[in-house]
Amino acid sequence: MKITVNIDCTPEEARRFFGLPDVQPMQEAVMAEMQERLLGGIKQMDPDAMLKSWFQGVPGGMASMEALQKMFWSQFGDAGNKGEKPE
Repeated sequence: MKITVNIDCTPEEARRFFGLPDVQPMQEAVMAEMQERLLGGIKQMDPDAMLKSWFQGVPGGMASMEALQKMFWSQFGDAGNKGEKPE
């Protein structure tokens, strides 16, 4: 024997019928908090803010950045010379 029952109801009606809690207000609050955090994170990704946070409290400030750039360029130059044979 096979019995088929079709119930036509909305998700809200089914939730109430089974006695499940309404989590929509909590979901909206969580989503608003997530959106606020994401937007705050995007503001921190601003290049100027990133550089300031990287060199905050570093003695020399921008002079340290120039030293860092020189170090990077010297490493790139040294890497190019390693493949050549000395004469």
